[in-house]
Amino acid sequence: MEQLHNIILTLDGYVWGPVMLVLLLGTGVWLSISLGFIQIFKLPKALSLILKSNKSTGEKGEITPFQALTTALSATVGTGNIAGVATAIASGGPGAVFWMWVTAFFGMATKYAEAVLSVHFRKQLSDGSTIGGPMYYISEGLKQKWLGVLFAIFGIFASFGIGSMAQSHSVAQAVNNAFGLPKMVVGIFLVVITALVIIGGIKRIGKVTEKLVPFMAVFYVTISLILIIANFAEVVMAFKLIISLAFSPAAATGGFAGSMVRDAIRFGVARGVFSNEAGLGSAPIAHAAAKTDSAVKQGLIAMTGVFFDTIIICSMTALVIVSTGAWESGKSSTELTALAFSSMYGSMGDWFLAISLIFFAYSTILGWSYYGEQCMKYLTGGKFALVYKLIFLFTVFFGSFRKTAFVWDISDLFNGMMAIPNLIGLLGLSLLLRKLTKENINNIK
Repeated sequence: MEQLHNIILTLDGYVWGPVMLVLLLGTGVWLSISLGFIQIFKLPKALSLILKSNKSTGEKGEITPFQALTTALSATVGTGNIAGVATAIASGGPGAVFWMWVTAFFGMATKYAEAVLSVHFRKQLSDGSTIGGPMYYISEGLKQKWLGVLFAIFGIFASFGIGSMAQSHSVAQAVNNAFGLPKMVVGIFLVVITALVIIGGIKRIGKVTEKLVPFMAVFYVTISLILIIANFAEVVMAFKLIISLAFSPAAATGGFAGSMVRDAIRFGVARGVFSNEAGLGSAPIAHAAAKTDSAVKQGLIAMTGVFFDTIIICSMTALVIVSTGAWESGKSSTELTALAFSSMYGSMGDWFLAISLIFFAYSTILGWSYYGEQCMKYLTGGKFALVYKLIFLFTVFFGSFRKTAFVWDISDLFNGMMAIPNLIGLLGLSLLLRKLTKENINNIK
């Protein structure tokens, strides 16, 4: 297993090298310019649409626009918001948070583009179900089927990494720390409650996530805000530290080993993408299932997912970690976030974090099980869906007791491989995207 891990680390270095960082941010920058910085000027409109999104506005699709958003959010608001932010700070210093924000800002335009194209090129199958995503806008719009196939293959493997192993591992670690339960027992529990939902498909997933996601987000933001308000003076200093260390090396201090600016950029961008998934092409698979007759409208709704995920929830975690000084402890992942919360809540901090992680990770597992299944459906024409679900459930169990480094590194690898064909598709179809936006943006009500 150690040899496999070394291979994954080597591939990670290539996949998440300078070319990927430029491609991710460059795509977001280009789409932002091409769309007239839609994430600034249309964000208020996009947020207002959420209030009206629980009603179907089209014949195609299987779930309401709101359920599509919460399904996408269920997959994005996960351990990346807790363990991922902590890992970014532990590896790249507080400056990594700034680069997470930059990634999120441009990622909003990317997420909008993904959803618009996904709805525009989606297909309705003979059984009435709807399927869409990057594999379709790459193969149908860009006319590059081989790239669509590659995306689907990478999407399946990514679902096993970011969608299951990374999630179950963080939950198992947090529950073990808080309640002393063996990690394998936690893994078995996650497998059972996951199987109960994913067997029912996207309609059951949508019904669960529309209730689960708002509750878990409010719970986590509340406990974070209480700590942030209590440490308000330190929060101001935390902002200054985040911005200053984004452009200068973070010196070794306490248990923190120090980091270079390139580390802040690399881990900030990588964990930012891990958290909000803008550019990966995952979320538009859920948005393609929305009952809507307007691709642009669904794109605006999809755009808010990055705002909620990174600008709000990830920022809560970052400010808690930096303002409490926990980032200097030398700890990483869930342990670092737990240490930060325990500075105010004591042993209850572990409980709060464990509860949050259970909700976050479970919802992410549900969303990604659907993404992987749709990729499998694209490749096999609907066959082997049960086989995929069984393998997915096994990886949920397997990830619960694997080492932190292995789980995160394999997740990073498949995230990057999944993003490459998707970003090529977005750039190749950017003119069509601009045309669709220009023709429909003023008709959105």
